[in-house]
Amino acid sequence: MLGKLTRWLRMLGQDVEYSNNAEDSKLLAAAKSEDRILLTRDFELYQRALGKGVDAFYLEGSTGEEKLAELAKRYGIPLEIDMSISRCPKCNSLVKPVPQEKLAETIEKNTFEHYNEFWQCSKCGQIYWQGAHWTRIKKSLETAREILKKQEKKS
Repeated sequence: MLGKLTRWLRMLGQDVEYSNNAEDSKLLAAAKSEDRILLTRDFELYQRALGKGVDAFYLEGSTGEEKLAELAKRYGIPLEIDMSISRCPKCNSLVKPVPQEKLAETIEKNTFEHYNEFWQCSKCGQIYWQGAHWTRIKKSLETAREILKKQEKKS
């Protein structure tokens, strides 16, 4: 399953559709009709995609950071979160800055008092901020960048 990778790619600004229960034929048809790249860990699906003229990428990495590094290398995806292009990890819509004052009644008091930059999904309304979890996010991206550097040295 590539659900976590989907969320990472969306945060990195990539327009990503995800389904964990669609039939292979539907995935292939959607990728072709929407001109999308099919990301998969299923080698048979990958081969079928290529045979049908669908742009596909077979992910080999075992960790999220390895998968991000593979995609960054292949597609030139910057491994930095830029909130001006970031998408909602949940629904794939763009997130927009929202003034802190507008959220006074929406977010927990503690969050309101400790953070002053917020973003909100333009579709589902989810609110985001760079809280304590941000340290883990930055560490994961740094690890992915280190893996990417090692991959590029081998090439």
